[in-house]
This record gives sequence, structure tokens and C-alpha cells, in this order.
Amino acid sequence: MNWKRAAIAALAAAPVIALFAFGFTRNPSEIPSPLPGRAAPPFELPVFASGEPPLAREVGDTIRLGDLAGKVVVVNFWASWCLACRDEHVALSETAREYADKPTQFVGVLYHDRPASGLRWIEGMGGQSYPSVTDDRSRMAIDYGLYGVPETFIVDPTGRIAYKHIGPITASVLRFWIDSLAPAPALDTVPVRSGL
Repeated sequence: MNWKRAAIAALAAAPVIALFAFGFTRNPSEIPSPLPGRAAPPFELPVFASGEPPLAREVGDTIRLGDLAGKVVVVNFWASWCLACRDEHVALSETAREYADKPTQFVGVLYHDRPASGLRWIEGMGGQSYPSVTDDRSRMAIDYGLYGVPETFIVDPTGRIAYKHIGPITASVLRFWIDSLAPAPALDTVPVRSGL
């Protein structure tokens, strides 16, 4: 009779073991998002940190996603209390400067934090080349399905989310997505002479 109990226990344990085995093949830091490929939720938020020329925006100015049509938009959610945000700050700021003359817009979104703390953090990090906005009621964070900070969304020129990055983003990832999504430069047309 003991062999029957052992066989039943083995059969009952097999699905659990298979589930664990499958789980070990997955990346625990990879959280699927339904947003890539869909229209980016619109936003309209006030600037609290202006950024640096030539990317600077006036404090109190409003940044609207709708006004950025035709550009690759890099939206980075961050906070002064976020240690991992320090790891990506230089990459974001330098890449934004690098693409300043291209149809690209970087926007920082302060998440669950006070603007005064955000300003002190930016100053302590040596500045920030692009503007940051406040999302006081976390409405944008909810619309974008934010899990935490840092998270970066890359919106294509048609307004669709092309990519979501969880955790500190690198300059190479930013460049790859911006370069692959940037609108092709217009070709100069040469008049064709006919009837010679």
C-alpha cells in the first residue's frame, strides 16, 4: 500500500514541480506591460525644473504630449528618494544633450515627491539638461501603469509607446530606441528637367 501512496504523492507533486521549473526560466525583474504598441496616454503637466539651454522650459510652463507630435518622446519617472535613479541620471542628461538638435524631447516626471526635494536632488546631481514636471495626484503614473521608479517610456513620433524600461536605463538603450524611431530626414528634391 505504501507504493500507492508514494505514486499518488508523486503525481500530485508533478504539476507543482513543473510550475516551479517554469518559474526558474523567467526573469523576475521583467514585468510585462500592455502599453507598448498602444497610444501613449495624454498628459498635460507643469514644469517645476526648467532644465538647461537649449532644452530648458520655463518653470510653470505646461508640457503636453499632444504638442510633441512628430518627435520621439522619452518620459522618465523618477524621485529624489530613489537610489536607482542616481544610476541613470547622467545617461539621461547626456543623451538628451546629444539629441538636442533632433526631433526628440526628454521629460522627467517627479513621482510621489515634493518639487523642493526634486530641485535639491537635481542640484546635488550636478544639474539636469531637460525639464521635469510634477504629477501631483499621480494621475499620469496611474495612466502609464507605473510599478515604481525609475521607469522610462519611449513614445514614437506618432504618439504610440514603443518601449517601456523598468529600472535604470542606459545611454546605449536610449540611443538605440531614439535612432530606430526618429523620423527620417526629408530628402531634398531635385527638379527634373524635361523636354530637352
